[in-house]
Amino acid sequence: MSAAIAAGLASATTSGDIAMKDVSDATTSTEANNANDARFYSFDETKMETFVKEKPWMNEAKYFQRVSLSPSSLSKMVMHCARGVEKGIAKGGNPTEVMGLLLGRPDPESPQNLIVTDAFPLPIEGFETRVVADDQDVVNHMISLTERLEGTRKEKFMGWYHSHPFELGDHSHCYLSQTDLSTQLQWQRAEDPHGNPFVAIVLDPLRSAHLGVPQLKAFRAFPPEFTSPVANQCPDGSVETSEQIRLEHWGSCWNRYYELSIDYYMSSTSRYVLEKLTQNYLWTTTLRQPTSVQKEQVQTIAQVAKKMSSSSAMTTTTASTRPGASSVVGAFEGGGAGANLEVPPPKEWQEGAESIQTLATEELAKRTLKSVQKQVFCPNK
Repeated sequence: MSAAIAAGLASATTSGDIAMKDVSDATTSTEANNANDARFYSFDETKMETFVKEKPWMNEAKYFQRVSLSPSSLSKMVMHCARGVEKGIAKGGNPTEVMGLLLGRPDPESPQNLIVTDAFPLPIEGFETRVVADDQDVVNHMISLTERLEGTRKEKFMGWYHSHPFELGDHSHCYLSQTDLSTQLQWQRAEDPHGNPFVAIVLDPLRSAHLGVPQLKAFRAFPPEFTSPVANQCPDGSVETSEQIRLEHWGSCWNRYYELSIDYYMSSTSRYVLEKLTQNYLWTTTLRQPTSVQKEQVQTIAQVAKKMSSSSAMTTTTASTRPGASSVVGAFEGGGAGANLEVPPPKEWQEGAESIQTLATEELAKRTLKSVQKQVFCPNK
C-alpha cells in the first residue's frame, strides 16, 4: 500500500515540473509554481466571503468539476482504508469498510474547484455498502473534532470519504451505493445552502494495492428534482446503453450523481524534495516494480540472447567456409597453428554485453536503494 501512496504523491508533482531548458525558463516556471501554490495554502477572505454568499452551486446541479487533494489528505485516506482491510482479514472475515471526514474549502480563484487540505478518520466501520454515521458516539466524536479545529483552522469539514474493499474485478468499485447516495444528499442539504459545498470520495483499497496506484473517485449528488438531459449518461459523462454495464460500474443509483476529476497539489518545498527522491534516487519506482518495466527487461534480455545466438551461428559458419578455418577454430579451442591469433568478438556480442551490464547495474542500484530505504524508514525492522 505504501507504493500506492508514493505513486499518488509522485503524480502530484506533474503540475509543478520545471522545464530545465535554461535558467530563464526555470525561473519563470518556479515563479508560476509559487503563484499557483498560494491559492491552495491561503486565500482572500473577502473574495471567499463573497463567493460563499453567492452560492452559485445552488443554481447548477453539476457546478463543481474538480477536487484538489493535498498529499497529507491522500496519505491519510489510503492508509486508513488499508488498515480497514487488514483489520477485517485479521479477524478472519472480509475487509472492513471505513469512513472519515475531509477538511477544506471552495476555491474562489477557480470557482468550479474544491480544495481538500486534510482528512480525519472516524471510528466507523461497516461491511458491503452500509457505512453510516448515525451512532451517537460517532456524532459526539464529530462535534468534538469540529470544535477543536475551529480554533486552529480556517477550513471546514467539506466532504467525507469511505472505502469499498470489495473483491478484485475487471473494474473499479469506486461508486456511490444507495446508502452512500442518501448520506451524500443529507450532507449537501445541510451544508450547501450555508456556503459549504460537500463532496464524497470513494476509495478501492484492494485495487489500489494491486495496481500500486491510488484508486479513488470524487462525487456529488444531484438534487432529487434533477433529470439529466442526456439519456443513459453515467456519472463520468459517458453514455452507456447497456443497463448491466451501468449497474456493474456505477451501482443502482448511477443516474443520481456525477463524478468530479481529481488532481493533487503540494508546496514548492515539498515538490522539490519529492522530485529529488523520485528523480535522483528512484524512490517511488523502486517501492514497486511495475509489470511493464519487468516485461521490458525480459524482452531486452531475450533480444540480446537472440542477437548473440545469431551472431555465434554466423561466426561459426563463416569460419568453417573460409581458408584457414581449422586454424581459426583451433584458436578458439586454445590450440592449432592459429593459437596466438586474436579474433575480435562480433559487434552483436559487444552490444549484448553492454546491455546486460546496464541491466545488472540498474538492478544493483535498485537493490542497494531498497536496503537504504529499509534502514531509513524502518530502522527497527
